[in-house]
Amino acid sequence: MKEPKSKEKINLEKEYEEYVKTITPTHNLYLQMLKAFITGGIICVVGQVLLNFASKQMGMDKETAGSFCSLTLVFLSVLLTGLNIYPSIVKFGGAGALVPITGFANSVAAPAVEFKKEGQVFGIGCKIFTIAGPVILYGIFTSWLLGLGYWIGKAAGWI
Repeated sequence: MKEPKSKEKINLEKEYEEYVKTITPTHNLYLQMLKAFITGGIICVVGQVLLNFASKQMGMDKETAGSFCSLTLVFLSVLLTGLNIYPSIVKFGGAGALVPITGFANSVAAPAVEFKKEGQVFGIGCKIFTIAGPVILYGIFTSWLLGLGYWIGKAAGWI
């Protein structure tokens, strides 16, 4: 049988709830969405400028220009992560900075930068894919499943 709560315990619980309310940050959803939209938009504009530059100024075909654009965005993201600038962009832009390819590059580079003091093997080598590893794993697994489904559908004449 449960014992009734004492007044002192109830007061402590109420005080704790009040304390949690005071330290829990409140977020303006619409402002966060606007910041994400602006941040993601800026990243996309930079990508489009790179794509146009590669295709028009450097004379690359569409596919090569796309690869150039992706590689440059990944390089810039890793560089900004190493200089500790990209985390500030993520803090401001949230998903707008994390969803594009630059966010994936950041998720690979950030643990490497953080754990470099533990050495090349046990620091960088072991920790580099702590965030990106599951994404890669499940991405490859899902691709395999879809490929298998496509192959079965093709063999059965459904596709």
